[in-house]
Amino acid sequence: SVAACASPGKKRRRPLIKIAVIGAGGRMGKTIVSCIEDTEGVVIAGGTEFSGHPAIGSDIGDIAGIGNKRIAIVENVEEAVADCNAIIDFTTPESSMGTLNAASKQGKSLVIGTTGFSTAQRESIRKTASGIRCVLAPNMSIGVNVLFKIASDVAKTLGDAYDVEIVEAHHRFKKDAPSGTAVRLSEIIAESLERNIDEVGVYGRRGMTERTPKEIGVHTLRAGDIVGEHRVLFGGMGENLELFHRAQSRETFARGAIHAVKWVVTQPPGLYDMQDVLGLR
Repeated sequence: SVAACASPGKKRRRPLIKIAVIGAGGRMGKTIVSCIEDTEGVVIAGGTEFSGHPAIGSDIGDIAGIGNKRIAIVENVEEAVADCNAIIDFTTPESSMGTLNAASKQGKSLVIGTTGFSTAQRESIRKTASGIRCVLAPNMSIGVNVLFKIASDVAKTLGDAYDVEIVEAHHRFKKDAPSGTAVRLSEIIAESLERNIDEVGVYGRRGMTERTPKEIGVHTLRAGDIVGEHRVLFGGMGENLELFHRAQSRETFARGAIHAVKWVVTQPPGLYDMQDVLGLR
């Protein structure tokens, strides 16, 4: 039939990627849902919230301010992800581990932006994610991931002659400290300088604390509604070099996560990060 035939030379449209959002009633979750709405090639397919959250039972589109989608926010993760291709999770470590298990059972692609995982949880993620397509990153911002690459290159070039200090600032409601981004920055810089961050990391200072030559300082600020700021100072004798990133809206993380979804669904099973997504390795 005519309907079944594509016009000569006309590209076949790819099917929409259906995304479920974990924590859809929170600040970040609502931003992700809103950004999915205006991104080509993706569509919202489900959402969850924790037990007792006021958004449970409400329409996910109404909660995000994009109009009714006839999709109720539910508590059960496996129910929410049943009709999706991919899942985005920016919640808590415990919640994200549950999401990972559901994604593994149902063979769904998964993007995790949650921070604060323990060493044991990270090891569990590595094992479980090897059987699915998963992106795990402490920061989905494209700019921050460029910062990771630049910080590594700068550290290699400047070497031990420059002191390294990292300062991060976030809103008053953020639970983990230092931020996952600051932790990753410290790890990347330590690796570039051939140091072990567990041995050289210094988290805040007080009293008589003269700086040791190879330490890497990491400092945390929490105030108001700061979306996210990260500064890396390379301090030398006679000059300083500073790298700085400021997120002005949660949209930067949401759009980065959606970009990661569109990339990871085409990849072989395995655990990836945003450096892989952006081709920065």
